[in-house]
Amino acid sequence: MKGRLNPDLAALTLRLSLGLVLLAHSLYLKAVVYTLSGTAEFFVSIGLPGSLAYGVFLLEVMAGVALIAGWYSRLWALAVIPVLLGATWAHAGNGWLFTNAGGGWEYPLFLSAMAAVQLCLGDGRYAIGRRFPAFPYTEDA
Repeated sequence: MKGRLNPDLAALTLRLSLGLVLLAHSLYLKAVVYTLSGTAEFFVSIGLPGSLAYGVFLLEVMAGVALIAGWYSRLWALAVIPVLLGATWAHAGNGWLFTNAGGGWEYPLFLSAMAAVQLCLGDGRYAIGRRFPAFPYTEDA
């Protein structure tokens, strides 16, 4: 099995999974289901500035695309960790299970852990960033 299972495949799998979830939660959940104005209202209801919702939306979309492509994955994983920990905080009062009314904190905490692991792994070998860097590439992974 040596050579088949490796950190590069792990990085690819994690990048695709986390990137797709971020896109689904931004483009579909925030923009379509709740709408951006509805998301902003939710932010206000939990004591955050409504304008922050638009920044979170944009960051999730950009990070999702970058992670899927494998373009500076460490940077984007680091950028979304505060957002994901913020989602964990926002859902903390709803209990552990994300299937609870209002969503619990287990899922956003798990996504935070995924982002932390991506931060450790980097892009991996199967990444567009390795072939088309915007500026000189410095990742070791």
